[in-house]
Amino acid sequence: MNNYITFCGVVSIIGRSNVGKSTLINKLLGEKISITSCKSNTTRQCITGIYTEDQYQIIYLDTPGLNINNNKLPSNKNLQNLIKKIIKDVNLVILVIDGKHWTFDDELILNEISNITQHLIVVINKIDVIKNKIYLLPYIEFLSKKIRYLEIVPVSAKTGKNVNIILDIIKKQLPKNDHYYSKEHITTCSERFIASEIIREKLMRFFGEEIPYRSIVEIENFINKQNNYDINGVIIVRHNSQKKIIIGHKGNKIKIIGEQARLDMEKIFKTQVRLYLWVKVGSSVH
Repeated sequence: MNNYITFCGVVSIIGRSNVGKSTLINKLLGEKISITSCKSNTTRQCITGIYTEDQYQIIYLDTPGLNINNNKLPSNKNLQNLIKKIIKDVNLVILVIDGKHWTFDDELILNEISNITQHLIVVINKIDVIKNKIYLLPYIEFLSKKIRYLEIVPVSAKTGKNVNIILDIIKKQLPKNDHYYSKEHITTCSERFIASEIIREKLMRFFGEEIPYRSIVEIENFINKQNNYDINGVIIVRHNSQKKIIIGHKGNKIKIIGEQARLDMEKIFKTQVRLYLWVKVGSSVH
């Protein structure tokens, strides 16, 4: 008779844009599956990351930033429905906030999750940029008075400091359950989707505000040839001027984007990648 007990649960990572949710999930997984940049709205879809260690399996949901336009505030009902959708059927919720800035958006999000039934872990991120850590104490006290939580953990997702503490807390809260995925799985996202996201990340990191974050990346071909990948990607922008910016003088910029994206893909896919990129103007970009 097999007495080996396994634990498995779903953890939703929420917060406003640019607080480091994607960086945190990559550190928790020990693998890069979610793209990061200093630009708002980097994550546009819910990304699933799977962490398996011995008898534990954690399924992380990296969610798009909860952005609220202060000039056109959504109704409380709309915000409630959005958060309910994000945390539906999960076992734990991680709220990520910036260690230096408490914003109006943070306040609204906190108000809407104040009565959730799931265990809540509050992660104060970016403590690596706080020179005097004593300033964290009043911040933690401030949060303690505002919401019920399981733990408050100051971390640096960038350096990995204290991320292991979050992992230990989650393991203790996981329900007894069979693992949903084999240990080889690190995400439910397709390799084609990951390839498009990596290219989009390089665009945002390289060009910043020059290129709108809504620029589309489509993978036209994803071919496995003797365990090596041939990938054809098309970057779709709205204006011809944007196309020229991305291509650069004699193709120098698109060459850099392609090289950086290829190296990331080879790390993630663990195989040789031949990546070919084109840029075109399309009306589907808004």
